[in-house]
Amino acid sequence: MRDRWRNSFSEWYAEQLDRAEILDVRYPVKGTYVWRPYGFRIRANVLKLIRQILDEAGHEEALFPLLIPEHEFAKEARHIAGFEDEVYWVTHGGRSELGVKLALRPTSETAMYPILALWIRSHADLPLKIYQVVNTFRYETKHTRPLIRMREITTFKEAHTAHASAEDAERQVQVAVECYRRFFDALGIPYIISRRPEWDKFPGAEYTIAFDTIFPDGRLLQIATVHNLGQNFSRTFEITFETPEGRQEYAYQTCYGISDRVIAALLALHGDDSGLCLMPEVAPLQVVVVPIWFKERKEEVDREAEAIVRELSCFRVHLDTRELRPGAKYYHWELRGVPLRVEIGPRDIENRQVTLVRRDTGERITVARSALRQEVERQLRSIGDALRERAWQEMRSMLREAGALEDIEKAVGERCVALAPWCGSKECDETIEAHAGVGVGGVMEAEPGRCVVCGRSTKHRGIVGRSY
Repeated sequence: MRDRWRNSFSEWYAEQLDRAEILDVRYPVKGTYVWRPYGFRIRANVLKLIRQILDEAGHEEALFPLLIPEHEFAKEARHIAGFEDEVYWVTHGGRSELGVKLALRPTSETAMYPILALWIRSHADLPLKIYQVVNTFRYETKHTRPLIRMREITTFKEAHTAHASAEDAERQVQVAVECYRRFFDALGIPYIISRRPEWDKFPGAEYTIAFDTIFPDGRLLQIATVHNLGQNFSRTFEITFETPEGRQEYAYQTCYGISDRVIAALLALHGDDSGLCLMPEVAPLQVVVVPIWFKERKEEVDREAEAIVRELSCFRVHLDTRELRPGAKYYHWELRGVPLRVEIGPRDIENRQVTLVRRDTGERITVARSALRQEVERQLRSIGDALRERAWQEMRSMLREAGALEDIEKAVGERCVALAPWCGSKECDETIEAHAGVGVGGVMEAEPGRCVVCGRSTKHRGIVGRSY
């Protein structure tokens, strides 16, 4: 059942973060939260996956300081203009006023690029591809929401690259897009890839590509961005290299990032009325073994349960030996989204079998004891595939083709996202916003059509929907 998940999503989401022990939201600073151990293990598995993907694509991990001197932060005027209302400033060290204000990084271009200017000297140093996973701080003035709108972003993965040519930087943008495709496909998170309108791109970028998904309440959530920075930052921070011919040229750069929103999407999109439903790839526990006890045969059942755990040690497996009724254990692990449950009792031992229960469907499967390991592996793979397909179907069901302003207004009113032919002009975007209450959030390539506002021919579709 997914009725409450869909119709009372905001309430459902807040409840699951608490009951499944993902976050503690009671920390006494607005917009900051505490990762609880179970949630932190989900986070660790997600980060392990993106690190693997980036490493395989030739990136190296680094770590830069949190504090950014004001004079460095202020160098890139367009960049700071995009963050000036969100920056936290450190002005004192103890009781002493600092000579230079220090910004808590909202993002790290102005922290990293003065150092890249020291590292890069020659074309032989390029391309350079690094990334880091850090906390960032933004004074979010809108309504804060755990993992979605935070003042301390605790899971900020940002990659930064430098190249000898514009063509190589453009190729890197496509590499970044493919890395994120792999990442979101593994997590079963459906996505829409679009180019942000000129007025909504990353400050200082030539252009921005974004990945968005749609939550059960019909709202868009931006889950990743990729930016082609051109030479904008390299000119500001003097990131130059010597060409093979001996000339000095400015490097071409890209950057791309994800945040806690990825984990918000992972939790939100696969859930149901019973709680979380985690992808096997990143679930803290993939299998939980629940012994079904009878007084006279408890020791026998325990021995068999322990043997099962040893056999399944290649998975993330847990044996639940708490002195609780089986039903209480089932509820506990279903709420936390463990993909597969193994039940073993006296009758199963006699019949040389075990019972598997899938979290996604609740299906009960009787398996020969000798085939347990192979069947667990098969079921986990099947669960991941089923969750991916279900999530994509849900997202597609909330997309509406719109051929007129009235269609956009209707789609947004029905908690859906409209895809409408759009010429790309700010004036037509403002007209769309006047009718639907929201403007164009991204643009996609499409078959030729006519703008829903001005009627001009266009090969683009605008994405229009409410967002977080």
